[in-house]
Amino acid sequence: MAGNSLISTIQYVAGTRPSFLLSEIVQYLDAPMPVDEIYRAIAPELPRLGLMATRREGDVEIKKIPPAQPLFPGNGERERTSIFLEKRELPPVLATAIEEYITKKVGKPWDDPVTVERLRKAITAQKDDYWKPLHQRSLRYTKGYSVLGYLAYHFPVYFMQTEHLLLRLFEEGFLKKSMTILDVGTGPGVVPLAIADFFSRLDGGKASVYAIEQSEEHIEAFLYLRDAFVPRGGPVSVKPPKKADIRDPLPAGLPERFDLIVFSNVLGELADRSGDPRAGIVGRFAERLARDGAILVVEPADEVNSTRMRTLAAGLEPAGLTVHAPCPLFRGTACKAPRCWSFATAPAIRPTRLMGTLARCDESYRYINTDIKYSYAVLQRAAVRRDGFRLLSPAKFLQLSKLHLHEGKRVNTIVAKMSGELGDAKTHLFKVCDGTAKAPVYAVLPAFHKTAENEALLSAGYGSVLELLGVLVRHNKAHDAWNLLVNRNTEVRGPDRHGE
Repeated sequence: MAGNSLISTIQYVAGTRPSFLLSEIVQYLDAPMPVDEIYRAIAPELPRLGLMATRREGDVEIKKIPPAQPLFPGNGERERTSIFLEKRELPPVLATAIEEYITKKVGKPWDDPVTVERLRKAITAQKDDYWKPLHQRSLRYTKGYSVLGYLAYHFPVYFMQTEHLLLRLFEEGFLKKSMTILDVGTGPGVVPLAIADFFSRLDGGKASVYAIEQSEEHIEAFLYLRDAFVPRGGPVSVKPPKKADIRDPLPAGLPERFDLIVFSNVLGELADRSGDPRAGIVGRFAERLARDGAILVVEPADEVNSTRMRTLAAGLEPAGLTVHAPCPLFRGTACKAPRCWSFATAPAIRPTRLMGTLARCDESYRYINTDIKYSYAVLQRAAVRRDGFRLLSPAKFLQLSKLHLHEGKRVNTIVAKMSGELGDAKTHLFKVCDGTAKAPVYAVLPAFHKTAENEALLSAGYGSVLELLGVLVRHNKAHDAWNLLVNRNTEVRGPDRHGE
């Protein structure tokens, strides 16, 4: 790594002019250095500093990396994406490729009774292992029928889940016209294949997708499915995975910077008795993040994994990372995630033919995996207000951190809806947040109090900002949480975009 004084000098000069030659900074150094020596010392740090280098006749020009142009959804792209998602099914070409890969690996038809029964046993073993205490899990999916069971049971729903997440990133401005992407712990390639499929419906945009995976069996499946599904010469180039353990230093041959780094259903599997390595892993990969890039962390929606992921995301602030989505930033403060169980949902997918075959038995429910529920966080280096929403009149709305001062009173507040339905048909329940809460807060709407004026609480999407006007503050002592009771006199509406 280059010396701190040299890097400080480069940063200082870069901040005073749009470009400069390395020969020009020699005068600022304590001891003269040849241009080539300066360049060799600083080259590994340039992407992190948002700088790029170009050789100029015996010298090196340094200038700022121009920001990549964001992708914004057009009507045609929205329509094509909506049509695809409304089908709620794995692309047929990919579903067939999975069947053919299983046939190739076992040497028998994928629907042979022996093959089907072994797949059932692998799936049952994986599910039983998942619900063990965290430090006792051995979730590896790395060889034999464990990989094939993953393809049959987990792959379809995770693929469609990733498509929904990519749509969120697209609509919120996190995708760019030209992207370099890294999928960390890729498994059989769920995320890279979903990216290739998603970009195929866009009018513009291209991506180079890299991946890291330690299992040779997963890498074999990845390459087979990629070759069967991703067209050559398309807008997305999916590179062969680098074989490595994500806990080790990054393997050679990866780009110096990435516009998007994805950790999908991988960090939650890394706890052991010796400690929690997750923050260190994310922080290390973040060193390769472009200055305007994003990190996407995705975990299952169950309470243990979801709350651990939220705690991880909130705790990455010392590494210079701030949560940008889905958490609200309109009060200008980063949420500290107090016991935060928050997750998004999407319509269930249709079972694949392979799932249907596995389910032809006495306990069919064990082999159908169609529900999409997930927790996610998008992290970036700088704090910006999501969606451009600014709360210009904060005094009009009570901060959730001050609910204890208004127990038993009706108040006006502004929140983000941070869960799907947590209640039932009689009592609707949703987690809400404004970034200031010191304990979990829920909006509660008894079904008999539903009106046209408060229906927005039910219809608003995950992450939507809502004004709650006239809610009753109650403390749930048993769970140390706060409830905001919505009744027929409460108005729930989207915010005035001017905050007035």
